[in-house]
This record gives sequence, C-alpha cells and structure tokens, in this order.
Amino acid sequence: MVDNKNTRYSSRIVRAGALLTDTRTLLSQWDESLSISENLDLFQMDNVFGKPTRFRTERVLDIFRERYLDDEQVRKALIKLVKAQPPVQGLDLLLYFHTAQSNLLLHDSVTEILNKLWLQGRTQVDAELMYSELAQWVREGKMLGKWSESTTRRIASGILSTLRDFGVLKGTVKKVIAPIYLPVEAFAYVAFCLKNRQPSGERLLDDPEWQLFFLSRNNVEHLFMEAHQQRLLEYHSAGSIIRIDFPAETLEEYAHVIARRAN
Repeated sequence: MVDNKNTRYSSRIVRAGALLTDTRTLLSQWDESLSISENLDLFQMDNVFGKPTRFRTERVLDIFRERYLDDEQVRKALIKLVKAQPPVQGLDLLLYFHTAQSNLLLHDSVTEILNKLWLQGRTQVDAELMYSELAQWVREGKMLGKWSESTTRRIASGILSTLRDFGVLKGTVKKVIAPIYLPVEAFAYVAFCLKNRQPSGERLLDDPEWQLFFLSRNNVEHLFMEAHQQRLLEYHSAGSIIRIDFPAETLEEYAHVIARRAN
C-alpha cells in the first residue's frame, strides 16, 4: 500500500485513538437524508459525544470524516452494518481496517513493526520498542516535520493505546499482540474492499493488507473457503488459477448482503 521511500508520517492518530463508542454512536444516528455537513452540524450542536469543549467535538468529527465519511461507499456500508440487527460480528475490526487505510503511521506500525515481530514468534510490545522503531523513522526523514524525543515517545504510546482499543494488542503496561479472530463476515468485507483495488484472485490471497490481521496465505485461503461455504462469495481454485466473485457490485450492496446473512 505504501511506498516507504516517499512516506511522510503524521502524528494525527495520537490525538484521537480508536473512539469505538463514539464511532458507533455517529454511524447509528446518521441521517442519510442529510448531507455530511448537515449531519456533522447536528452532532456538533447536540454534543452527542459529551465532549467538554466545542473544539474537542470539532476535532473528533474531523477525524471521523477522514476515516469513514468522505468515501461515500465506505460511509454507506458502515452505516448499514452498524444499524443491522444484530450488529455484524467483527465490526470493530472493520473500523480498525478503515482507520489504518486512512492513517499511514498506524498502518505501517502494524505491517512494518508488529507483523515483523509476529513472524519472529515474538508477541510482547512495549513503548520503548515502539519508540525505537519510530525514532529510526525520524532519523530517516519519514515524518512530517521534526519530531523531538518527547513527541516520538508520546506518539509511540498513543499508537499502542489505539491498537489496544481496537483489539490488536492486549494488556495495560505490558502489551502483547493479540491473536485476531476475524469473523468470516468481516473477512469477506475486507476482501471485497481489496478486490476493488485489483481484480486478480492470486494477488488477493497474497495482498500485504492481510498483515493488518497477521494472516498468512494459508489463513487467508482457509477464510476464503469458509466464506464460500457461507455463500458470501464464490471461491474457485484450479492450480495457479484462482477466481473470486462477489454477489454485489458496490461496497454498499455487499454490506447489505453481509447484514442479511448475519440476520
């Protein structure tokens, strides 16, 4: 996803965190008859998140817009999944996926740092380890602006807290990589998003974005077969030829398919 030679990371993620409860509130109360700006104005006016200041509410709404709202298909799909009764399993992991797509620092902290530890059989992650990795990126000039040691340490701690809240890590002071259970419905949703970027079934199995969930090729193939059995998609493999078809054309339509299956 990222060309690391040209990457410039922002510290924006540390000012927000996962915000899972607020995100569910936003999506569940979204009025699809209104524009994005009209909805956000209502959330601002009513202070539905209970933030202490108007500035804090505005900042949170800006982050939501960046993560979930500006892409119409993503917005409509997530609203569908949040409002489904019962809610679709693995929804928080889908919010994590979209957050990682919108924030390169969070994304690469998982794929470049945590996934490397995971492949080495190491699961413990502390703030000092994350700080040392980010400090190396600072020395390589990958950050937007000049980060001081205190800024880098603060952001390292913020990344770990955010990933803990999303369920990627567990623990308080000492954090460890948590084996992620990706429900088949959530897996199929992510697969649809990735297939929209490129149509090759073979490359989809090896897509580096699966590193966000610490999934090997064998894990991915097993989940595709399970999704096929659940009729969430069609997966056919004949030697090196792999064909994957979905029963929808758009992400919004596919969210409807997933929500209907969940019911």
